[in-house]
Amino acid sequence: MKADTHPDYHMIDVKMTDGTVFQTKTTWGKEGDQMALDIDPLAHPAWTGGNAKLMDTGGRVSKFKNKYAGLGF
Repeated sequence: MKADTHPDYHMIDVKMTDGTVFQTKTTWGKEGDQMALDIDPLAHPAWTGGNAKLMDTGGRVSKFKNKYAGLGF
């Protein structure tokens, strides 16, 4: 194996949206850095069961709904 081909693997702090912090190993940043998350399992609708709004860009969502309206979704 060649020397010096792998990135540095070190510990960082990850700050969740509610302010809690945990440590993990990563190649991101440098030792002791803190990564602040904007979206995490505590706030994202995919994990919390919340309702997300669909953005209808150029009528795509409306076109899709009209096309498949009779399928009973």
